[in-house]
Amino acid sequence: MMEIMGVVNVTPDSFSDGGEFFTAETAVAHGHDLVGLGATILDVGGESTRPGSEPVGAEEEIRRALPALAQLAESGYRISVDTYRAAVADRAIAAGAAIVNDVSGGLADPDILRVAAAADAEFIIGHWRGPSSDMYARASYDRIGAEVAAELARRVDAALRAGIDAARIILDPGIGFAKSGEQNWAMLRELDAVTALGFRVLIGTSRKRFLDRALGDGATRDRRDLATAVTSVLARQAGAWGVRVHDVTATRDALAVLDAWEGEK
Repeated sequence: MMEIMGVVNVTPDSFSDGGEFFTAETAVAHGHDLVGLGATILDVGGESTRPGSEPVGAEEEIRRALPALAQLAESGYRISVDTYRAAVADRAIAAGAAIVNDVSGGLADPDILRVAAAADAEFIIGHWRGPSSDMYARASYDRIGAEVAAELARRVDAALRAGIDAARIILDPGIGFAKSGEQNWAMLRELDAVTALGFRVLIGTSRKRFLDRALGDGATRDRRDLATAVTSVLARQAGAWGVRVHDVTATRDALAVLDAWEGEK
């Protein structure tokens, strides 16, 4: 079964929901809703990583995300913390997070690898070439699949050296990070270069601007959610372990249709 990671943004400036769940109360309610709709993991974050966003600092990230994360963990849900900071990961794990989702793969704060290893947490290594404020300045590739896979492999080596068990590692090719619209599509077409590394693979296309390349400029959120659900089906067919989405219902239904098509129960 493919894992469906539901997004819980406790931020005022997310590109996808514009602060809709910025308070702990609304974030917790949203997390409950996502699980009820079929999310198997909740990814809780307190800092936007949208293109051009500025960092908020560890203390503010903890203030935003930890109250909601702790309450959702107390409900028995499988929780991922979306952070690239060791201090935030450490507090989140203590509050009940089982997964550290680091978009930088340990490059932004190398100590996060030690934190994850000490807690035996699962660790998601995102493909990253620099901070959100200027990520597109590094969007240059000759063979994107091979290059992303090689860069992820180097981060895997760093994680292993830090003591993270190979079975706890998950790879994310970083759709939307340091990649132009067409480069994102090329990365998805060449996803086998990443799956060939032998680790679980997470795909995060949800509501991202590159989807407009298929839909046309200015696509509504509902249309992007439908397109995301299609990419969820294609990701599973390409061997992905999980998808990170905002609209859990659309992806759940799309995967159920795939199950029916393939004759799975």
